[in-house]
Amino acid sequence: MVNKRIFLDHASTTPVRPEVIELISEAYQRFIGNPSSLHRFGQESRRALEEAREKIAGLLGCHPDELFFTSGGTEANNMAIKGVARALSEKGTHLVATAVEHHSVLDACRSLEREGFSISLVPVDSYGRIVIEAFREALTPQTILASVMHGQNEVGTLEPVSEIGEIARSFGVPLHSDAVQTVGRIPVLVDTLGVDLLSLSSHKFGGPKGVGALYVRRGTPCFPLIHGGNQEEGRRPGTENLAGILGMARALELSMLELEDGDRRLHMLRTRFIQLLRESVPRARVNGHPSLFLQGIISVTLPGVPAEEVLICLDQEGIAASAGAACVSGALEPSHVLLSMGLTRKEAEATIRISPGKENDVEDVEVVIRKIRGIVLRTGPSFVPPP
Repeated sequence: MVNKRIFLDHASTTPVRPEVIELISEAYQRFIGNPSSLHRFGQESRRALEEAREKIAGLLGCHPDELFFTSGGTEANNMAIKGVARALSEKGTHLVATAVEHHSVLDACRSLEREGFSISLVPVDSYGRIVIEAFREALTPQTILASVMHGQNEVGTLEPVSEIGEIARSFGVPLHSDAVQTVGRIPVLVDTLGVDLLSLSSHKFGGPKGVGALYVRRGTPCFPLIHGGNQEEGRRPGTENLAGILGMARALELSMLELEDGDRRLHMLRTRFIQLLRESVPRARVNGHPSLFLQGIISVTLPGVPAEEVLICLDQEGIAASAGAACVSGALEPSHVLLSMGLTRKEAEATIRISPGKENDVEDVEVVIRKIRGIVLRTGPSFVPPP
């Protein structure tokens, strides 16, 4: 066993920041009123809620009344896809998304197919980046929504959302972007991206789990998923998770303050990891775009070495990594993202994801590479050079 546990699965979730834990604990004690109540206790909670909304909106470059709190990224994606589709169904019934979207987008689209909608999935290139001309060709007079994720959650490739936004606008089609992997990790401004809807999730940038938000540009029709209250202007009924929302706002604020230093640190860890990987396991392949990527996501194919075996061995050594999206980690099928990029089934089944974070250091990277080399030697010794 290694001397310490090493967490390299930050694309799945991040540790809650100590400052956020402290703030949440204080919020549970201080704000006991329901934000919808008219008495003093409720109004204190309401002010805190709206201050958090203003803080997050300011960091995203949107108006506070365009931001609606949810239980996380999955709900935000479902709210965007289903909400807009149902609101605009009299105008058309066609939706466009990429083949590499998160399952919360793809499955939301598939559920709409059972309601009579049609879906076009735009292909990506070998780097996982959307084929722009194919996107343009997919749009029709019946298209009422397009969804293109900002940063790919399995391989880290950044999509050309701004360019896609210009095309969507020229067709009069609202654009949604799943920015769960990018908000808090790189600068994300809704007007710069040119999106009409954008999803984010607190636990991806040091905030608590179970809270997220959906940005909806003014004038964009979006029906609620659930009914039974006037909270969030009726867009998302239910008493708000005030402590979680306050924690999310604080976590995002801190993440943005540390953005430059954090990016530099992740670049250093990524560079060292790939350098050591190529020296230790020359046949290993890093997936994703060579320059347009999130520093903290590294997708590695180890030919002939099952990812499941690698991950189990790493876990036994106290090291956490993954084979892709945590929400489908128990699935037997290989990653739809990797297959869409042109990897074979066997290659996809031999691919792991390493995602370092702010608490990792070079020693963690060196330990993990040694462990991976040892696993590969036991499984397929011809894949690595002699020591």
